[in-house]
Amino acid sequence: MEQNNEDVEQLNYNEERADEMSEEQIEIIEDDGNEGGDGDGGAGPFEKKQRKKKSSIWDEMTEVVLDNGTVKVKCNHCKELFTKSTTGATSQHKRHLTSCLQRKMAIGEQSKQKQQVLLFTEGGSDGITSITNFSYDHAKVRELASHMILAHEYPFSMMEHVVFNKFMKAVSPFYKKINRQTVKEDCMSTYTIEKRKLKSLLKGPGRISITTDLWKSGQKIQYMVVTGHFIDSDWVLQKRVLNFCNVPPPHTGVIIADALSKCFIDWGIENKVSSMTVDNASYSDVCIRRLREDFSLRKRLSIGGKIFHVRCCAHILNLLVQDGLGQLGGVIDVVREGIKYLNNSESRLIEFAKIKKQLQLPSRKLILDCPTRWNSTYLMLASGLEFKDVFPRYADIDPGFHYVPTDFEWMKVEEVCKFLGIFHEITDMISGSEYPTSNIFLVELYRIKELLNEKALDPFEHIRAMAGSMSAKFDKYWGESNVLLSLGAILDPRYKMFLINHAFPVIYGEDAAPRFMAEIRDILYELFNEYVDCHVVSHSEQQRQVVKKRQNESSTSSSKKQKMTVPTVLTGKEKFHMHVSEIDRAPPEKSDLDVYLEESRYACDAKANLDVLGWWKGERLRFPILSRMAADILSVPVTTVASESTFSAGGRVIDDRRASMSVETVQMLLCGNDWIRSFHGLKNKSRESLDVAESITFEEVELPESFND
Repeated sequence: MEQNNEDVEQLNYNEERADEMSEEQIEIIEDDGNEGGDGDGGAGPFEKKQRKKKSSIWDEMTEVVLDNGTVKVKCNHCKELFTKSTTGATSQHKRHLTSCLQRKMAIGEQSKQKQQVLLFTEGGSDGITSITNFSYDHAKVRELASHMILAHEYPFSMMEHVVFNKFMKAVSPFYKKINRQTVKEDCMSTYTIEKRKLKSLLKGPGRISITTDLWKSGQKIQYMVVTGHFIDSDWVLQKRVLNFCNVPPPHTGVIIADALSKCFIDWGIENKVSSMTVDNASYSDVCIRRLREDFSLRKRLSIGGKIFHVRCCAHILNLLVQDGLGQLGGVIDVVREGIKYLNNSESRLIEFAKIKKQLQLPSRKLILDCPTRWNSTYLMLASGLEFKDVFPRYADIDPGFHYVPTDFEWMKVEEVCKFLGIFHEITDMISGSEYPTSNIFLVELYRIKELLNEKALDPFEHIRAMAGSMSAKFDKYWGESNVLLSLGAILDPRYKMFLINHAFPVIYGEDAAPRFMAEIRDILYELFNEYVDCHVVSHSEQQRQVVKKRQNESSTSSSKKQKMTVPTVLTGKEKFHMHVSEIDRAPPEKSDLDVYLEESRYACDAKANLDVLGWWKGERLRFPILSRMAADILSVPVTTVASESTFSAGGRVIDDRRASMSVETVQMLLCGNDWIRSFHGLKNKSRESLDVAESITFEEVELPESFND
């Protein structure tokens, strides 16, 4: 009802304005240029011209002539007749429209129809849904369309699909078609906006860790992905793809280092990079050496760059296990070729599935591995082991099937699968990018070394040979002090120095362990002292800014008081703050690090997953300096899986039909995909597991479930 009254009042106001205009600006229309023409109201050339009707009441009233020739004014709503004034006055008609019940009902119905279009906005965690009047915003539609294209990797041409546009018209009749060129430009605008936001986010106080890798697309173009990892102000680990750029050949370490330097300068993080996690390619060593030299000149590397170069632990595990698998002989090739043989014919799979059904085996699929990925080889052997009784029975009905391992070979496969199962579990654990990994790998490294020492005494010769080969590779990469892994473990409240004291004798031996433990402790305090120095400098700068602000305020105040000299007077609160700051700058009897290490470790169940960042967030007031150091160390990833997962998206975006895209468009799509998914909270476990699975690159061979016996 309130809305109806507002509409009526607005209309009456408009009518009053129109009536005023009609009384003051009435004109006699004369047609001097057309003497023989018809005038308004059908008047002849010699007849008096009729005045124009300018009042708004004539939109809702009509002149009618009765049978007796009397001219009346009829209301279009209630059909009531009124006398027409000879002077042209319309006030009485206006008063009638104000009180006309039929007119009010008509206006109310129109308002009701307008209010039936509502916008429902779902609430957040509180579950409250807000309802507002709907207003079509085409600019917002275009913005969300660009988000949809980027987040879900749709082609630009989707916006021109006939059925899609019909669907959108059905959703809202106000929808306007968006062509592919427009949505491409909108995606570029979204990319620019999100890049600006991310640049601002990267200006936070924390350091940034980088992972990078190279990938050749179907365009035969070599791309380099650069991913940044950092802890935000809410103590949440963030991952963002910074660049997905073309690196022209030759792909030497120097050229890659130059490309990375340009990326860092473009993002304004050349003085904030703390570490680089790369694979074990030869060009990576040259690249890291070049970057370390450049950063050292600017004195921006912590503890002399001892944690700057981080080798991808997943790649090292891959090399380590590949050496071990080489000791198995031809059994892996037998299983692999047997699965290939079956997969080449649907009829063979049907016969294989019949035998599986007769034996009542629950498994439904075989796995064909990628030979360069040990974890896919492990999954292939584990799946083949479940069908070991089917292989010989199938060979009986297919003379061409010569891929049947012996019982001894199956026993070797079973022992190896038990052995590799632990490595597969560890690889999955350290391949995450949504939680810290630098604090959880040392305890698994100790577990691996202990397992290798145990298997070196195994009664089976092939297991001993496998363990020996893997131990040699272990000592090559992890036989020296692992600074980052050790610092990460120490800054995990569950481990502290207790894990160092327990694990080092196993990893490095009883004789060398004390030297490595002392080295790690010295590096730990050296790094902490660097953070203490930064903290003191930061506090001094804040104090200078407070004093300068007070001086400026005093100067401004004195100029307003006829330039009287007024001494700078600090408030009691500011004096107390300065006193506390002086105390904070004074070296305490025990540092944050001393207190942290002397306290007992955080006790929790062995299978419980501690939110280590959440723990440090809760202790940041008690350990202001150490918590900042912990955030920077815990943000360092120990694998390049985060960068490799971007290649999976790259393979989907740069398909055969879109191979002609420019490198700028490819970067916009791949970086925009990562940023928009983060913006809408689409980073979830299923997505992460999908990326990890795709990095394994194996093929699942489904066995038919229904067939004619």
